Amino acid sequence: MRKNLYINQSGTLSRKDNTLLFENINIKKTIPIIGIENIYLLGETTINSKLLSYLSENKITCHFFNYYGYYTGSFYPKESYMSGKLFVKQVEHYTDNIKRLIIARKIVNGIAENLAYILTHYYKHGDLSSSIITSIKKSAQKLEYTETIFEILRVEGEIWEKFYSTFNHFLMAEFEFRNRVKRPPDNPINALISFGNSMLYSKVTSKIYHTQLNPTISYLHEPSDARFSLSLDIAELFKPSITFQTIFKLVNKRMLKLEHFNKDLNYCILNEEGRKIFVQEFEDKLSETFEHPKLKRKFSYDGMIKIELYKLTKHLMEEQEYEPYLISRGF
Repeated sequence: MRKNLYINQSGTLSRKDNTLLFENINIKKTIPIIGIENIYLLGETTINSKLLSYLSENKITCHFFNYYGYYTGSFYPKESYMSGKLFVKQVEHYTDNIKRLIIARKIVNGIAENLAYILTHYYKHGDLSSSIITSIKKSAQKLEYTETIFEILRVEGEIWEKFYSTFNHFLMAEFEFRNRVKRPPDNPINALISFGNSMLYSKVTSKIYHTQLNPTISYLHEPSDARFSLSLDIAELFKPSITFQTIFKLVNKRMLKLEHFNKDLNYCILNEEGRKIFVQEFEDKLSETFEHPKLKRKFSYDGMIKIELYKLTKHLMEEQEYEPYLISRGF
């Protein structure tokens, strides 16, 4: 299994012979390139075209994050898995409003089911009323009557707002959460959500690179010049089981504390030590395995993301109807 390389400090990353070299005023370290699938640059890192050419030769994606922990962009090597037939079908399912609505509704319904499943754990432990879970499912029922993407997105926003409203019932008191604030995040939970979502988005982007799908053509989110919008579509389904389960564990098991955040007047971000802790738990979550009930094989969450992309591909090629990933059924 190919691995991810995380560089948490600021410095310079370059090519040295057939290895990578990272250096700053404190360290100088060579890193073997064999086995690396993705590089995540979490600090202020200087690179050059020689390095990018080397990464392209080895089909390695490189993801960049800014000071606030936001994903800012990726180096995406030249595509080598292109399919003209699939590209045409992918565009067709976007331009045909009925076909697009089918996929978008399925994604949002999957989000609602997965969020409700996550919250059931806290209901069973007496931390939460069942009414909020019922309310999320009722919101999802509105999808049946939606006729535009805007209406679907409005339902999705309503579902997420209801989910966020539960946090203070089961998170540690010092991690009080009022509402979702993104740019910049204003408290530790918002900082964790922003960083976790960015990590997941870049992970999905890397997985799409190894398929024949075009990452710029999406169905729930609008395609954009500035982002890989298909990554946003797929990441939404995995946020409950990957991003939020990681956050809840780190907070409630006191693996992350307030000392792991830098807080200023208008923003809050993870510090270097906090990022290390989050990344380790995030990677552990991606590596967590469970048996796929249909295929009768063990898969990790990392592998399930790729399976989700294959399911979407089959739907676009009209071979099999797309059903979104649900935590409850394991695929």
